[in-house]
Amino acid sequence: MLHLSSLSDIRRHTEQLRRQGQRIGFVPTMGALHEGHLSLIRAAKSQNDIIVCSVFVNPTQFNNQEDYRLYPRLPEKDAQMLAQEGCDVLFSPLAEEMYQHKSKLSFDFGELEQVMEGAHRPGHFNGVAMVVSKLFHLVKPHQAFFGQKDLQQFAIIQQLVLDLSFDLELVCFPIIREEDGLAMSSRNRRLTTEQREAAPQLHQALQLLRTQLQTLSVSEAKREAEAFLGRFPQIKLEYLEVVHAQTLQPLHEIAADVPVAICLAAFLGEVRLIDNLLL
Repeated sequence: MLHLSSLSDIRRHTEQLRRQGQRIGFVPTMGALHEGHLSLIRAAKSQNDIIVCSVFVNPTQFNNQEDYRLYPRLPEKDAQMLAQEGCDVLFSPLAEEMYQHKSKLSFDFGELEQVMEGAHRPGHFNGVAMVVSKLFHLVKPHQAFFGQKDLQQFAIIQQLVLDLSFDLELVCFPIIREEDGLAMSSRNRRLTTEQREAAPQLHQALQLLRTQLQTLSVSEAKREAEAFLGRFPQIKLEYLEVVHAQTLQPLHEIAADVPVAICLAAFLGEVRLIDNLLL
């Protein structure tokens, strides 16, 4: 596996691969890799000739600097896992080079970023859009793979690709879960034993809400699920929403022809986790 960190090196290498007719699959990550990330690598390998994985903890998408400081960083283990999965290129740039010049450009995704993550993490999606744009320009992939766990992020990136005419295909891969239902996340490493025992209740709440929506109104079903989570003192719910799966706007009733997603974010101590289900 080739390991590159220079922006000029990754640009030069991927341009050469494209001239050779190689099809490039790209998996952008922030590292501390787990089975969810590796599933994206495998999916990319099944459809492309060359796999590039970036590992970069992007400072501009953290509105909480303590969260950025504590975000797990395991570069040696990440490199070993990627090599074992047959990744061809690991790109791990330095923040000083990625943001050599202070950005003046800003993104506005309208209603897409005014709900859920965008409402609770001001500036988050501007940072996401900036770094993803940079990475797409550098890597020039034919396909880019993202996980469904970051559903709103994927919608934002879809809009980014549409608006800026990036010549690539986006792929959203289903959530990979632990045996007890907890969505795999790099942040899970920060949970205490007690918090880890409570964390699967997030998925349980989503399943309960899905069931209750079959017989109750949206507001009643949400109250039932919120009450369920209220029984666990380790969990502090930030939001629980029933939304249109594409526009991500809140739904007040369910219609047969409308795609639905149920999404939540919650704190367990200082660790913030998100999860969702597509109905």
